[in-house]
Amino acid sequence: MKAMDTPFTARRKRRSRTEALLAVTVLVVASLTGVGTAGTAQATPVGPGTPSATGVLAQVHTAGRVKDAGNTVQYSWPGVYFEGAFRGTGVGIVLNDAAADYDVQIDGVTAATLVTPGRTTHWINGLRDRAHTVRVVKRNDSTWETSEFGGLVAAPGGAVLSRPGARHRQIEFIGDSNTVGYGNLSTSRDCTWDQIRRSTNADVSYGALAARKLNADYQLNAISGLGMVRNYNGGSPDVTYRTFYDRALLNTPGDVWQNPGTWRPQLVVVNLGTNDFSTAVNPGEPWTPDTLAAAYRTAYGEFLQKLRARYGAATTFVAVGHGQFADHVQQVVRARADAGDNKVRYWYLDGSGLDFSGCHWHYSAHDDRLIADRLTSFVAGLPLRW
Repeated sequence: MKAMDTPFTARRKRRSRTEALLAVTVLVVASLTGVGTAGTAQATPVGPGTPSATGVLAQVHTAGRVKDAGNTVQYSWPGVYFEGAFRGTGVGIVLNDAAADYDVQIDGVTAATLVTPGRTTHWINGLRDRAHTVRVVKRNDSTWETSEFGGLVAAPGGAVLSRPGARHRQIEFIGDSNTVGYGNLSTSRDCTWDQIRRSTNADVSYGALAARKLNADYQLNAISGLGMVRNYNGGSPDVTYRTFYDRALLNTPGDVWQNPGTWRPQLVVVNLGTNDFSTAVNPGEPWTPDTLAAAYRTAYGEFLQKLRARYGAATTFVAVGHGQFADHVQQVVRARADAGDNKVRYWYLDGSGLDFSGCHWHYSAHDDRLIADRLTSFVAGLPLRW
């Protein structure tokens, strides 16, 4: 829901594109604040053989923000993944999700893409009778719905094996639709709402790719359309990204994710600001360009301070700058350094070579790969203790 560098920003001022993006932003924010019409998935058993919630978390490894809901685990953020292992000729994937899409990967290869699977146990059968790995990943953001995963079921004669261990490296990505992977598989920049959902794949976003290149577990805590202090085109001024950051279940007001104690990221990458600045301030908004920039810098500094209090002195923060807000991010990083925080680093996201051919001029899968490579190279030069 935003542009990147100046040439693309100018193009995105076309009325039709702005209206389409604003409509999506309004839908997303309305769903988060409870105005939308879609219901929340209920925490009820999803079928015979469904393991208990304790069994779900014992079966699979996940680094995402999930909640134990009795017979399932619940979650909202894009890119949440579950990794497990089984022996036998098939495995059942227990899901309850009428809004999001999923990829199911067996032994590292995508075996199925599930489009809004609903309440189901989806079977992958016909495998060789041996040990296999399985990875189930939520492809898109579906902020108006609570997703549920009910674990794995082995085919007759097989067994679910011990869950894989967690990776020592952990990275948290904080951002907007560019971090979500919004429409990155699209073959056209002009997309309907349904096309956006089908062509968004957080698993091939730059954050997910970079984390896997670095052999790190990761969270993609990103919401399309929201900014640090101003949302896309000034929409829904009563909320911002920061309103929802602490939640596990995004459409549940007051929800707070309880860190189980296992999430201690050595690296946090913050990429927020495109929605704040990619459209001109509208009449009636409480900003001038100067006051918006000042509020953005203040809020960004306070947000970094909050993250520092949460994760401690050892965590490195990477503040991403590009386009119209790059200089503001640099100023925030310098202010943190002046305050004695030398573990906040600025990274300029180089837009050269990007084609922006995803939905509404977002990153394409090609762009996500390039950005992941550049980010990985930058991170490799940081004095991280991992």
